[in-house]
Amino acid sequence: MGDERYTLTTEATERDLLTTFLEFQRNALVRKCAGLSDAQLRSRAIPSSGVSLIGLVRHLATVERWYFQSVIAGESPGSIYDYESDEAFRDVDAATGDATFAIWRAETEQSRRVTDAFDLAATSAIPTEGLVVTLRWVLVHMIDEYARHLGHADMVREAIDGVTGE
Repeated sequence: MGDERYTLTTEATERDLLTTFLEFQRNALVRKCAGLSDAQLRSRAIPSSGVSLIGLVRHLATVERWYFQSVIAGESPGSIYDYESDEAFRDVDAATGDATFAIWRAETEQSRRVTDAFDLAATSAIPTEGLVVTLRWVLVHMIDEYARHLGHADMVREAIDGVTGE
């Protein structure tokens, strides 16, 4: 698979740039988890950390839902996991890759729906922060969110089976 970021031309719109870079990050998450068993995805392979690949996927599904559906669209879809107990990261013993990725894919599809429905300059308040943001801000924040967690995923994956990078 080629790197879709490099297919963008100088005529690409800001929306195209932002959504293409976010899609690259989303696809990188899938690539970093590819070929692993459920046990490996649940593995907390770095002794000093409770982070697993499946926990990262669950967390990113939660973040997708929060920023796109709750913040931008103003919907109240409810929580996927208990945020207060950090269930997405910690309570993964019964989680499976298929079920987890199905949830994540459903959330990313909803995020795309919201992105398509709103202007980049559309403003909304983050209820818990009292901060007013735009869809543009959310897209950039999500690129940052994925990039940070993909660095974690690289370390966890390397500890599982030695696979590194892109």
